[in-house]
Amino acid sequence: MLSISMSTDSTPAPAAPALSSPAADLRMATFRLARRLRSQRAVDTMSDAQFAVLAALSVHGQHTLGELADRERVSAPSMNRTVNCLEESGYLTRTTDTDDRRKVNIALTDAGRSVVEETVRRRDSWLEDALAELTPSQRDVLRSAAELMREVAAR
Repeated sequence: MLSISMSTDSTPAPAAPALSSPAADLRMATFRLARRLRSQRAVDTMSDAQFAVLAALSVHGQHTLGELADRERVSAPSMNRTVNCLEESGYLTRTTDTDDRRKVNIALTDAGRSVVEETVRRRDSWLEDALAELTPSQRDVLRSAAELMREVAAR
């Protein structure tokens, strides 16, 4: 026999999380903008993780595999796979360190540097075009917001 019990507990159910809040709105807008910017790339087949390695080498210079793994917060074996792929594609090189022959330094090739420069150019161009459609006061608001976002990110 099937029996159904109805609870008479009058304890209110926990409130559902707010669907929209300033933090959620900012998070979603930031993610959507980042996704649009990431889609502007010089090599369509290159993953975001691969580009991040090229960009890190472009900004910070040569690294060891362990340093790159730490910088990108991935495991050394994962970074090794990424570096192998980029090396096979001609975007970076590995060279033995002259002071410590146990170390291998990873550096950009001219082709890798070109990918970074062209991707940055495309992303900046896309964003400049999008910003041009805004009013001057809207661009001023975004300029102020960018400074605030830098402060929040630095915490």
